[in-house]
Amino acid sequence: MRIAQVVGTVTLNRCHPSFVGARLRLAVPLSLDNLATDAPLTADELVLWDELGAGLGSRVALSEGAEAAQPFRPADKPVDAYNAAILDHIQIQTSL
Repeated sequence: MRIAQVVGTVTLNRCHPSFVGARLRLAVPLSLDNLATDAPLTADELVLWDELGAGLGSRVALSEGAEAAQPFRPADKPVDAYNAAILDHIQIQTSL
């Protein structure tokens, strides 16, 4: 599971029936440097399946790969990344 920031919404010209009921969001996975400071986002964007209603700028916990399709068993959806949680607060503790 990784933390990402929502930076946009994906709009489809025609929606496949299996995509009804959620939004596709564009998200950028965050590095530790992004979380600890306000460093610019440098990672590549990915498309995220969002049933929780994350808005632009929201930080979310995402799962990828086979784990992203797990919530839809037994009917698989063609999903590579899934929004598992909307994060309200992130606390980073570093040891010296």
